[in-house]
Amino acid sequence: MQIIGTSLNRVDAKEKVTGQAKYTGDLVSPHALVAKVLHSTIANGMVKSFDLEEAWKVPGVIDIVTCFDVPDIDFPTAGHPWSTEKKHQDIADRKLLNTRVRFYGDDVAAVIAENEIAASQAIRKIKVTYDEYMPILSVESAMKPGAMAIHEERPDNVVVHSNYEVGNFEEAIEEPDLIKIEGDYQTPIVSHCHIENAFSFAYMEAGKIVVVSSTQIPHIVRRICSQALGIGYGDIRIIKPYIGGGFGNKQDALTEPLNAFLTTRVGGRPVKLEYTREETFACTRTRHAMQFHIVSYVRKDGTFAARSIDAYSNQGAYASHAHALVANAVNGFRMMYPVGAIKGNAYTVYTNMPTAGAMRAYGIPQIAFALEAHVDDIVNKAGFDPLEFRKKNMMQLGWVDPITTITCHSTGLSECIEKGDAYLNYTKKRKKYAKQSGPIRKGVGMGIFCYKTGVYPISLETSACRMLLNQDGSAQLQMGATEIGQGADTVFSMMAAETLGFTMDKIHILSKQDTDVTPYDTGAYASRQTYVSGMAVKKTAESLKKKILEFAGTMLDKDAWDLEIQDNQVVHKNQDKPLISVAQVAEEACYSLTHSNHIAAEETHHCSDNTYSFGTCFVEIEVDIPMCQIKVLDIVNVHDSGRIINKQTAEGQVHGGMSMGLGYGLTEFLKFDPKTGRMLNDNLLDYKLMTALDTPELHAEFVETVDPTGPYGNKSLGEPPIIPVAPALRNALLNATGVAIDSIPLNPEKLFFAFEKAGLFN
Repeated sequence: MQIIGTSLNRVDAKEKVTGQAKYTGDLVSPHALVAKVLHSTIANGMVKSFDLEEAWKVPGVIDIVTCFDVPDIDFPTAGHPWSTEKKHQDIADRKLLNTRVRFYGDDVAAVIAENEIAASQAIRKIKVTYDEYMPILSVESAMKPGAMAIHEERPDNVVVHSNYEVGNFEEAIEEPDLIKIEGDYQTPIVSHCHIENAFSFAYMEAGKIVVVSSTQIPHIVRRICSQALGIGYGDIRIIKPYIGGGFGNKQDALTEPLNAFLTTRVGGRPVKLEYTREETFACTRTRHAMQFHIVSYVRKDGTFAARSIDAYSNQGAYASHAHALVANAVNGFRMMYPVGAIKGNAYTVYTNMPTAGAMRAYGIPQIAFALEAHVDDIVNKAGFDPLEFRKKNMMQLGWVDPITTITCHSTGLSECIEKGDAYLNYTKKRKKYAKQSGPIRKGVGMGIFCYKTGVYPISLETSACRMLLNQDGSAQLQMGATEIGQGADTVFSMMAAETLGFTMDKIHILSKQDTDVTPYDTGAYASRQTYVSGMAVKKTAESLKKKILEFAGTMLDKDAWDLEIQDNQVVHKNQDKPLISVAQVAEEACYSLTHSNHIAAEETHHCSDNTYSFGTCFVEIEVDIPMCQIKVLDIVNVHDSGRIINKQTAEGQVHGGMSMGLGYGLTEFLKFDPKTGRMLNDNLLDYKLMTALDTPELHAEFVETVDPTGPYGNKSLGEPPIIPVAPALRNALLNATGVAIDSIPLNPEKLFFAFEKAGLFN
C-alpha cells in the first residue's frame, strides 16, 4: 500500500514549515496515541507557513502534520452512494488538511501525541501565518458581482443552480380573478446535537488501515477514505460499533479520512481522534440555512392555479451533500400540493460558514416551514378554511410526480388531518382564538407534510442481508444497514422472525458493521432502512426458510412445498401439529455423517420503487405578550407511515422528532460573529436545546395504511416527525396574536421586535 501525493513528493513543504522534526522513538506501545486537530482562526484566507518549534518541545509529541504534508488529493465527504456517471458524483473540494482556509475552524494541522494533554498543549503552541481575506458569510454577499471565489472552480460561488416547470406558469397566471399572495421565509443554521461526538480510532493490521468509527455509513466511509488517501478499497477496513446517534451529521466522512492517514505516520500504531463538543458544533456539519420567496395564485374556489418558488441554500465552506438538500426542498414544494402550474428555482451557494450537510429530513423541515406558513397566510388573507384548503390541494392517491416519477401508492393524510383536528378540537378553537385581546393569549396551529422513503430514483438504493442457521435452531442475522439508536436492529429481528416462523428469541442480530465481512448497505439515512433493507431481510429470510424446509423434507420424506414453520416447529401447511423442531433440523444439517449442509442465505435487494409517507402536527400554545414567550399547552403528531412494525419504537421516533421540531421552531440557532465568522454558541450551555423541563407532554397517533411497495406494508417514519412542528407553532402564534413571523426560531428576542412592530405593547 502506497499513499500518493504526500509531502515526500512536495518540494514546497519544508520551505513553509520551521521546526520540523521526526519522532524516532518506539512505535510499539500498549496504549493508543491521541490526535488533535488545529483549526483555523480565520474564516477566509491562505496558510502561508507554520512555526512548530515550541510545539515539538512538548514532551510526548510523536508527530505534527500540516496541510503541506497530506496527499494532494481533493475528495468528497458526502454519504451518498457512488455513481459511475461523473456528472452525478459528489463534489471533491477538500483535502485531509486545507491550505486554502474557507471557514473559521477549517482543518490546517494535526498533532499526534502520547496523551491528550500533550496533544492539546502542542496544538496551542503551533504558530500559523495566514494571508487573510474578508469573510463572505451570507448568500447575498457570495452572489454579488465581483465577490471573491471561495473555490476557484466556482467563480460565482454558486455550487449548483437548478430549475423546473410543471405546466405553463406564465399562461396559468393570466387566468382572471386570481388571488395573488407572496411571502419570504427563512430558516436558520442549527446543529444535530447527537449524544456522542465525532470520533474515530485508527490503526494498521496486516498491512491494512482499520478505522473504528462512529458513523452511519461504514461502507461509504471506506470508499471515501480510499479516495482521500489514493489507495484501494481493500486497503481500508471500517468498523462501526454501537454508536450514540447521528441525525445525518455522521452521514458524512468526518474524522475518518484524516485519522486513517495519521496512523500511517506512526507506523500503524493506534490513534484516537475524538472531537470535543465545541469541535462537533463548529467543525463537522450543520443544517442548511435556507431562504424562500413563494408566490401563489389562488382561485376563489380555493385551488391553486399557479405557484412559484425561489430558494437559496447557504452551503458553507465545502460541498458535502451540496445541492441535494435544497433540490429536495424545492421538489417537496411541488409534491405536497401538486395542483396547477408550478415553477421552482434553487441555488446552493458557497460561503465562509461551517459546512452544511445532511440533517434529519434532508431539506424538508426548511420547505415545510416556508410552505405551511405560506398556506396559512393564504387562508387568512383569502378567508378559506385551513383544513379544507389543504385537502383540496394536497397530494392524492395514485398521483405520479412528473419529474421523479415517484407514485403515491398509499395515503392516509386526510385521516391524519381529521384525527389531529378531533384530538385538539382545532377547528372550534381556531375560531374562538381568532380575535383576542389582553397580555395572555392562546392559539392553535397545524401543518402537514409528505416525505419520500429512500432516495430512488435520484440515487442508488441497494441492500444486502446474510442469515445462517445455528446448530440449536436459532439464526444469525447480519446487516450492512446500521443501528444508530433508532431501533433498526429490533425491527430487522422482528421481520426475520415473522418471515422465518421463528420466535424473536431465536434471532441473533449483529449490531456491529465491519466492511471486511458485513454485507453491503449504504447506511442509515433517508428513512430507508425498514423499506429498502427490510426487503433484503424478507428476501433472505424466505431463502433461508426454503432451505430449512428442503432439508426437513428429506428428513421427514415429505415435500418441502407442503411444509411450514410455526413457532420454531416444522408443520404441515394449514396444520398446527409439529412434525419436527427447527433445532432438530439444524443439528442434523450440521452434523449429519452422510449429507451435512451448513444452511445459510444471503440476498441483495435492488430497490426500484419509492413511496410517500404523510402526516400532520396540531399544536395549542399560550403566548405571554409582555414576556415574549410561547408555552406549548398541547401537541400531537399524526403519521401515515404504512404498517407500523413496532408501536413502541415508532412512538419513540415520533416523540424524538417532535422534540427536535420544538427546538427548531422555538429556541435553536447558531450565532456567528459577523466580522470574523466565528461561531459564538458552540456549546450546550449557549446553544438552546429544549430540555426535559421545556418539553410538554408529547402525543403520537398513527393512521395505518398498507403500502404495496413496502416489504411489510411499511414506509418512512424515522425522519418525518420533525417536519410539521415548526410551521404548526408559527401558525398557532398567528392565530393567537395576528402576527405572522416568517423566520424561526420564535424565541423571545424575535417575538419582542415582532410584537413591538405590531403595536401589541400599546
